[in-house]
Amino acid sequence: MTTGVRRRMGVEERKQQLIGVALELFSHRSPDEVSIDEIAAAAGISRPLVYHYFPGKQSLYEAALRRAADELAARFVEPPQGPLGARLLRVMGRFFDFVDEHGPGFAALMRGGPAVGSSTTNAMIDEVRQAAYEQILAHLKVEKPSARLELVVRSWVSLAESTALLWLDGRRVPRAELELQLVHDFAALAAVSAAYDEEMAEILVGLLADEPADGPFGDLVARLVALVPSAGAAPVVPDQRLR
Repeated sequence: MTTGVRRRMGVEERKQQLIGVALELFSHRSPDEVSIDEIAAAAGISRPLVYHYFPGKQSLYEAALRRAADELAARFVEPPQGPLGARLLRVMGRFFDFVDEHGPGFAALMRGGPAVGSSTTNAMIDEVRQAAYEQILAHLKVEKPSARLELVVRSWVSLAESTALLWLDGRRVPRAELELQLVHDFAALAAVSAAYDEEMAEILVGLLADEPADGPFGDLVARLVALVPSAGAAPVVPDQRLR
């Protein structure tokens, strides 16, 4: 039988509780729509006590954002075993899990929210992007990327971000299809770059050598082959190669 007496929390424990409560509320509604009163009520404490731990909503928002940013960056961590296509597909699955769980907060962060424009917020967003970039390079086993490889990886990270934001507006495309499409997008970006650069071509050939026919990259090749005109049709040949 309980006495109904609440256990008194320590300072750090209470702060972590408030951060968790705020993150949960921000995950379901835009941070602009969540008040300190709601956060206090959800935490079971008074409004003045919230201000005892955080000077204002923006500081609490930034603390919640810090936790979310760390969690999102961790979604890109993947053991280096197995084909790259399968690894990227698992990464995209965890990435969209996060987007699905924190939709309004994710959108508010990327599109504009109460802390947008602050150096703290911008730094955290950049940290997540940099963490994703470094994880992909680790999968490629490249320590010093060329300018073209950096362009490919950073472009792909940005594409994943913008794709997630568009998906949140109505979820009109099945999530599983987008996850696979983003893996295909990575392969396509690398292939286009390989057509212009020998170093990128070597990286691409090395990646494809380890890819099974039934993997994500093999699936892309099969889809592209299906689009090629039949053997009886005359192919269209350009007069000059693009230079």
